[in-house]
Amino acid sequence: MSRAFVDESASESSEEAAPELKIPLAPGAKNYMTPEGARRLRAELDSLLATAQPRLRETERRIQYLSRMAAIMEVVEPGPAVPGRVIFGVWVSVLEGERESTYRIVGVDESVPEKGWVSWVSPIARAMTGKKPGDTVRVPLPTGEKVLTIRSVRRDPP
Repeated sequence: MSRAFVDESASESSEEAAPELKIPLAPGAKNYMTPEGARRLRAELDSLLATAQPRLRETERRIQYLSRMAAIMEVVEPGPAVPGRVIFGVWVSVLEGERESTYRIVGVDESVPEKGWVSWVSPIARAMTGKKPGDTVRVPLPTGEKVLTIRSVRRDPP
């Protein structure tokens, strides 16, 4: 058959998918099994179905979530649109008492608190947004109030 009549997108997607498992019987043939073999086959099938169902549901939920978030996504280049002010995407060095910390204000799905990456809707980010070095902010948190003094604002990682 000429390559002109081949659907290239169909061949690309089939290459990415796992190859189909071939049935080692002729079409229409019966799959004769002993009772023990039949029990093992059914047990394996039941086990795979039991573990696959929750995974499939979770995968489907995650795909739906990511699809909705991608549909409303707007990529914002890190500031500073207003030099020296805390805005989305920047790195903010702060003093909390005697301890220095660095935060980065990121999107809700980029938040990694252990790294100091805080969502732009978080109390810390909201308290710091618009502030400049030297400003002190009070952040009410469930664990108590944090008092942060902004030391520096950078577009690039410190």
